[in-house]
Amino acid sequence: MLKFIDVEFGSSRYKELLDLRYKILLQPLGLKFLDSYREEEASYLHLGCIEGSTDELLGGLILAPIDANEIRVMQVAVDVVHQGEGIGRKLIEHAIKTAKEIGYEKIVMHAMLSVVGFYEKLGFKQDSDIFEEKGITFIRMVKDL
Repeated sequence: MLKFIDVEFGSSRYKELLDLRYKILLQPLGLKFLDSYREEEASYLHLGCIEGSTDELLGGLILAPIDANEIRVMQVAVDVVHQGEGIGRKLIEHAIKTAKEIGYEKIVMHAMLSVVGFYEKLGFKQDSDIFEEKGITFIRMVKDL
């Protein structure tokens, strides 16, 4: 049974989530974490998805407040062994629910072009022209809460 958890910045679970994000998102692109960026993560919400019976971390993401109305989904990662099981969709649905409960009106993200269709199925709409960050092509997507 899947269980969603808040991951405390700096905890051992946070380190596990960092390792997962690196393995899934950065390593395949030849990128490394920037230590200065990690300090910013102290003020972000870190959500994890675990298998309730084994406590195994299956995936996670970051919610980063932009202002009082808008929050950004970042670094969505699902362990390669569990991709295709609906965990990413459930993580995003949990992030939307969490953002709504906190009082945000809009949730946004910078989506790689390869996953735009996935987010469109979850109600996100393209909100920008294509742009590049650190050599990766993205499009901004938004969903009203």
